[in-house]
Amino acid sequence: MINTDVVIIGAGPTGLFCAHQLGIIGLKCEIVDNLDKIGGQCIELYPDKPIYDIPAIPECTGEELTNNLIEQIKPFNFNFHLSERVQEIKNIDEKWFLKTTNGKEFLAPNIVIAAGVGSFEPRKFPTNSADKFDGDTVLYSIKDKTIFKDKSVVIFGGGDSALDWAIELSKNSNVTLVHRRDEFRGAQASVDKVKELQEKNKISVLTKCSIKEVKGNGKLESVEIKDEEGNSKDIKADYVLGFFGLIMQLGPILEWGLNIDKKLIPVNTENFETNKKGIFAIGDICSYPGKLKLILSGFHEGALAARGCFKYAKPNEKYRFEFTTSSKTVKGRLGVKE
Repeated sequence: MINTDVVIIGAGPTGLFCAHQLGIIGLKCEIVDNLDKIGGQCIELYPDKPIYDIPAIPECTGEELTNNLIEQIKPFNFNFHLSERVQEIKNIDEKWFLKTTNGKEFLAPNIVIAAGVGSFEPRKFPTNSADKFDGDTVLYSIKDKTIFKDKSVVIFGGGDSALDWAIELSKNSNVTLVHRRDEFRGAQASVDKVKELQEKNKISVLTKCSIKEVKGNGKLESVEIKDEEGNSKDIKADYVLGFFGLIMQLGPILEWGLNIDKKLIPVNTENFETNKKGIFAIGDICSYPGKLKLILSGFHEGALAARGCFKYAKPNEKYRFEFTTSSKTVKGRLGVKE
């Protein structure tokens, strides 16, 4: 049995920053994630994709962001428990008992659910012809963008991921973007950039089209698309990428007695506590009026949730806010020498 002040479920950016904030105020935590690596969606789905909305960082990748967050919490020596899924929770004498699918047990007065959208997997192409190339030249996430250099890449999708990767890969690849509608769902700035690149013949854009078949004899050669009238066209392809969103599964969270609404957990915005005393939810999995699903919003939520954990972890102490720039206590916890 592992005793601690807080168990964080989810090792994505939001969970990592919450851990940092817990360390700052002197609380211990254990971090559990069902993935085999730290970083959540940033690492699993887009480690190489540029991120533009982190304050004071004009551009970074998911991997760079994750590595920096890991470096930031190193002084606290928190433990990670990867490839572990929290299966069961129950309240024992005003503390939460947690047990994973592998039998690991925790006891803590606080739980912070930073599980993103729960467990997830990408939506795949609706054609069996894509399956034989799955994971090789038919991909639903990008972990190393250098493999596409000087290659012909056909991207399917109309959201931010499809647009962002079309823009990024157009720098070194022959990119064709295919979408089943005329209008794109991504940010307007990205849509405008794609149109600009299309006018400069840096990207080919085909709308009102969808995939019909992936072709190749042992090696991917082309992809056949069809328009709304049923007309077909072959496009040469070294790689085919599909960005159709994720299939979300909350799994055991549904059984924990939380007031889940439309696969999201409502919270109060004072400290992001749920309807269960001592259980907090931050990041994409929580909901409240005005919620923005941005990493920077998750950082704010994690900071407040950490302070909310303090009163349950140290009920006989009063939390006193201190600025990191001037507090000797905080600097000491961070290993900063005066």
